[in-house]
Amino acid sequence: MHRYIRTTLMLAVLPALLGACNPTVTIAPPDKPITINMNIKIEHEIRIKVDKDLEKALSEDSGLF
Repeated sequence: MHRYIRTTLMLAVLPALLGACNPTVTIAPPDKPITINMNIKIEHEIRIKVDKDLEKALSEDSGLF
């Protein structure tokens, strides 16, 4: 009879103990700002076609500038 009471008591207490172990999830912002390091390579090429008459007008010898 003593064993029956102990087993019953353990089975009654077990759900309470397991219920107290619920995991909690919290979402909080970080203390430091987030840094993103990116390696970016930008290449560009500009081509300008100038008419020869316009090139003479814009040349240093023309006295325009």
